[in-house]
Amino acid sequence: MSDQPDSPPPTLFTWEFAADPYPAYAWLREHAPVHRTTLPSGVDAWLVTRYADARQALADARLSKNPAHHSEQAHRTGRVGIPGERQADLMTHLLNIDPPDHTRLRRLVSKAFTPRRVAEFEPRVQQLTDRLIDGFAARGSADLIHEFAFPLPIYAICDLLGVPAEDQDDFRDWAGMMIRHGGGPRGGVARAVKRMRTYLAELIHRKRADPGDDLISGLIRASDHGEHLTENEAAAMAFILLFAGFETTVNLIGNGLYSLMNQPLQRARLQESIARGESGLLATGVEELLRFDGPVELATWRFATEPLTIGGVRIPVGDPVLVVLAAADRDPARFERPDTLDLARRDNPHLGFGHGIHYCIGAPLARLEGQAALATLLTRLPDLRLAADPAELRWRGGLIMRGLRELPVSFTPEAAAK
Repeated sequence: MSDQPDSPPPTLFTWEFAADPYPAYAWLREHAPVHRTTLPSGVDAWLVTRYADARQALADARLSKNPAHHSEQAHRTGRVGIPGERQADLMTHLLNIDPPDHTRLRRLVSKAFTPRRVAEFEPRVQQLTDRLIDGFAARGSADLIHEFAFPLPIYAICDLLGVPAEDQDDFRDWAGMMIRHGGGPRGGVARAVKRMRTYLAELIHRKRADPGDDLISGLIRASDHGEHLTENEAAAMAFILLFAGFETTVNLIGNGLYSLMNQPLQRARLQESIARGESGLLATGVEELLRFDGPVELATWRFATEPLTIGGVRIPVGDPVLVVLAAADRDPARFERPDTLDLARRDNPHLGFGHGIHYCIGAPLARLEGQAALATLLTRLPDLRLAADPAELRWRGGLIMRGLRELPVSFTPEAAAK
């Protein structure tokens, strides 16, 4: 721990904090790097903010992902985990389990979610990207969250899972309800989760009878060839791939575009590089945007299965631990000039996709979508600019994710196709 601080502890989890949490995280890194706090839900948890401690905690087998190691009541009432997942019988997914079940299920998903499948999906992602931009390019203005960053990963993950085109707008509605957090009707998240669970059960039955070349069919085939995957596990797996695979990408695109519009020199370098047909700066740029203002602010819940020490602080058994990725990825002990956006940054082992056995299995797809979205928007709408005072923008409430509610922009209308 540091010497006595000369400034009071920051107030966490207010709307002002949500708009710019980085000064508060800098204070915690320096003065209270492993900090016990009361979350908005009323749950007491430890926040881990330094890079070295965060990386250690993410890979520590004594920190379980299984909510059973904490409070049954807290999970049942939605105070930890994803609201509604217990009631919808969607608990057995990769974010809630430990080895050996985690190892078995991740191996199954890996068989269906291969790098080859993601690479083959690139033309479809580009097609979706262009189609969405077509919807507003001639207008000269848009909300890039609702009209672009939100629908792109929803339709992409639906295609990958094998959700028929005629059902994908239902998924878009359910997903929209899920990311509103406190902004929608009371109980809306749980209802959306339950509807999604009912649909996924029906879809799994249909895919078992008539499999295709999609991820759910791949899970079923892997299960039918000797690996054990229950229907609940299959539904939970499809659910978490959708849930974890869309909101993160919404925020990657939204936060990334917002950062670029606030950094004109970095943006100009990127546009020039893309215009020359180069891919290097785009690739490192997406990694830097993940580090600088990433889509996942806090890693998902972990619970101490035995007393352990993190950063010199003793964590009692059963206590929740939340690794603050946004704080770790701006730690000056690991990153040079951490508060500066440098799209060409090479030494960049950010934690935006996690670390250890729970490293994001969908990272290749998120990178593909992020690169396609940024490159296409900056090429087709080169003078894209923010159409609101940054102080007026609102960030979504919620503990884990970091993302804008809207991103209004203006630009020179794209000429109508001849």
